[in-house]
Amino acid sequence: MKVGRIFVHSLLVLLFFLSGCGNSRDIQNLAYVTALGVDYIDGKYVSYVQVLNFSNIARSEDSVLGKPVPIWIGVGDGQSLSGSLTEINASSQYPLFWGHLKTVVVTERAMTQGIAEICSTLNRNREIRYNILVYGTKENLTDILTQKSIFNLSPLDTIMFTGVQMSSQKSFLVPLNGNHAIASLNEKGNPAMIPSIAISKKNWREDHKKKGMFMISGAYFFENHRLNTWMPLYELKGIRWTNRELEKTPLRVPSEVPSGIVIMMTHPRFKATPHIKGNTVTFDLHVKVEGTIYEQFDDIPTSQLELHAGEAIEAELRKTFAKSVALKCDPYQLREIIYRDFPADFHRLTKNKPFFLDKKSLGSVKVEVKVTSTGKIKGGFNRKP
Repeated sequence: MKVGRIFVHSLLVLLFFLSGCGNSRDIQNLAYVTALGVDYIDGKYVSYVQVLNFSNIARSEDSVLGKPVPIWIGVGDGQSLSGSLTEINASSQYPLFWGHLKTVVVTERAMTQGIAEICSTLNRNREIRYNILVYGTKENLTDILTQKSIFNLSPLDTIMFTGVQMSSQKSFLVPLNGNHAIASLNEKGNPAMIPSIAISKKNWREDHKKKGMFMISGAYFFENHRLNTWMPLYELKGIRWTNRELEKTPLRVPSEVPSGIVIMMTHPRFKATPHIKGNTVTFDLHVKVEGTIYEQFDDIPTSQLELHAGEAIEAELRKTFAKSVALKCDPYQLREIIYRDFPADFHRLTKNKPFFLDKKSLGSVKVEVKVTSTGKIKGGFNRKP
C-alpha cells in the first residue's frame, strides 16, 4: 500500500510539469482563410487570401438577411508563392488557419508561368485538404474574392464555393477538385482541364443597380504543367455528353416551331472506341442519354423527337471536336484511351507528333436518346387556334 501511494504522489507531481495545450489558440483568435487567389505580376507571385469572420457565415435569429458584411483580403508578393504568403503572415494580427480553405483561383498570367510550384506549395501545407475546388480566371482577383451571393449573402453561398451545378444550359462544366487536377497534370495522356470563373453583370439587379454574379465562362487546357489554351463555354457544348456525373442539362431540339423543343437530359453515358492504323488514329463515339420533355409546343411522335435530339447532340460533339483540335487540346480525353489501353502505340505516336489528333480523327458518332417522360402534359401543346 505504501509503495502504491508513493507512485500515485509521484505521478501527480509529474503532471504539474506537463506542457498540456499551452500553445493552442482559441478559435476566435485565428484568421480563417476560405479562398486563395494567385497572380503573377512583374516577375513576382502575388497572393490574395480571403478571410471571413463568423458574422459573414453564421445564421442566427439576430442576424439580418442581406446586411452587408465586409470581406477581408490580405495581399502579398514575393519571388515565390510561399514568399508572398509569408509577407501576408507578417502583418496578419491573427495566425492564418488554412484548414477551411475551400477554393483556389489562379489568374491566366500565373498559369502561363506553370502551376507546378503552386501545386507543390499548397500540397506541402498539412492544413490544406485535397478536395479544394480549383478555378482559373481572367478577372481581377480582388473582384473575385469580394464577390457576394444573392441577397448579399456570404461568398460561401456562391457557386465558386458550393460547386453546385445549376439547371442551365451553360452549367455543364462541373467544378474540379484539387486532387483530380494534380492527377491530370501529372498524366501524359490526360492533360488537365480547369474551369474558368467570371463575374457576369448581365442578368441580375438590386433595384436599379446591376449586381454581378459568378458564372463558369469556359475552361483552360494544360500540357506538361503549362497553359496550352482556353476555350469559351459556347465552344465546349459537346463536352457535356462525355460526363456521367452531369446531373442535368437542357437540350434545345430544332423543329418547325421557332421556339423548338427542350429536353432535360441526365447522366449521359459516353464511350470512345479507337482504331489505330499505322500513324493514324480514329475514334468512333457512342452516347446514350435519357431525358424528360421540359418544353414542347408542337406535337410530334416521340420516336421522331428522339431522332432529332440525337442529331443535335451529334452536331454539338462534332463542333466541339473541330474547335478543340484546331487549338491542339483534347476536351474528350481521347488520347488518354490510347495512353491507358495501348501504351506502346501512344509513345510511338507522340514521339514525333505530341498532339496526334486532327480533324480526321473523329469517325462515326452514334447517339441514342430515350425520352422517359413528357411531363404532366401528354405530347405537345398546340398554340394554333
